[in-house]
Amino acid sequence: MNALLITGCLKVLNKPVLFTCEHGGNRIPPHYFSLFKGKSAVLESHRGWDPGALELAKQLAADSGAPLIFSETSRLLVDLNRSLHHHNLFSEFSRQCDAGTKQHIIDHYYVPYRQQVENAIDELFETHRFVLHYSIHSFTPRLDNYQRKTDIGLLYDPRNGAEQTLCINMQKNMQKLSSRWLVRRNYPYRGNADGLTTFLRKKHAGQNYYGIEIEVNQKYVGRSREWESICNLIASVIKHSINAF
Repeated sequence: MNALLITGCLKVLNKPVLFTCEHGGNRIPPHYFSLFKGKSAVLESHRGWDPGALELAKQLAADSGAPLIFSETSRLLVDLNRSLHHHNLFSEFSRQCDAGTKQHIIDHYYVPYRQQVENAIDELFETHRFVLHYSIHSFTPRLDNYQRKTDIGLLYDPRNGAEQTLCINMQKNMQKLSSRWLVRRNYPYRGNADGLTTFLRKKHAGQNYYGIEIEVNQKYVGRSREWESICNLIASVIKHSINAF
């Protein structure tokens, strides 16, 4: 199966900005349906995808006039935001596959997506002195009986001064525009943990690559007025950040 059937790309490379969404859907290619028989509930849950993330990513890319690369393949088949060596690259459903099947999944879904992102960044560096990469995600409000206490998370590498300054300014601007939303930095995850932005920082060491993950609380997905408000806030602040960077 061609991975591009469940991977999308909206590309306008006239700005030094790229948006990606690694967990934009919970689709399973037909060849692997048997691995997930009777597992529709987990596929629909936060484990199967990041609800709302792709919708937000499309709005941000459209508002910013920047490219978007996204996947709608469920992370329970293969997690595009993990390194090949990571123990959670495959879920308990796909981990049971033999080595040949796993390699097929990597070759047809993981590698094409990651290569598409790398190619886009390489293209941007051909005409721009820096690249801003926003990786868009959402998170479950409760995990393992722990209530996540934020609405928007801005993730970055604390050792990277430019990324840190960018996120501090984004946080301040969000709070100025609306005191309603709780915005935290490097929460609910660490911005330098294993992931696509961490990989790309290493690949482009010595170049002006800046990778920011934006995490939005899933509890607002489906609550139309609140979701629209939080998406518009993020879009406004990102446009300002791009112009001011």
